[in-house]
Amino acid sequence: MSKHHLGEFEEVVLLTVAVLHDGAYGVAIIDEMEKRLERKVSIGSLQTVLRRLEKKGYLSSKFGEATKVRGGKRKRYFCLTSYGRKVLQTTKEQRLDLWNAIPNLDLKKGYA
Repeated sequence: MSKHHLGEFEEVVLLTVAVLHDGAYGVAIIDEMEKRLERKVSIGSLQTVLRRLEKKGYLSSKFGEATKVRGGKRKRYFCLTSYGRKVLQTTKEQRLDLWNAIPNLDLKKGYA
């Protein structure tokens, strides 16, 4: 295993930020995750993970422009750093290695 360990939720958040590219901010990330994964995501848990991923150097963030719709409040946009992309690539390769190591996988059959 590599020195980079991602929890499942951290990995999903990083992947979602990558999917949204320039449009990755809190509510958009939650909407995308809920749509794709069909599971509820709380804003508190997302904010905690976004801060942790930023502290680890996997994400960076910047504020967008203030808008009247948001009462002058600016959105914080997130993007993957080059380090974050590297960690995601390593994680993907590790997962694929595991999947490829399963002999004759047939998920419809049980183990016998």
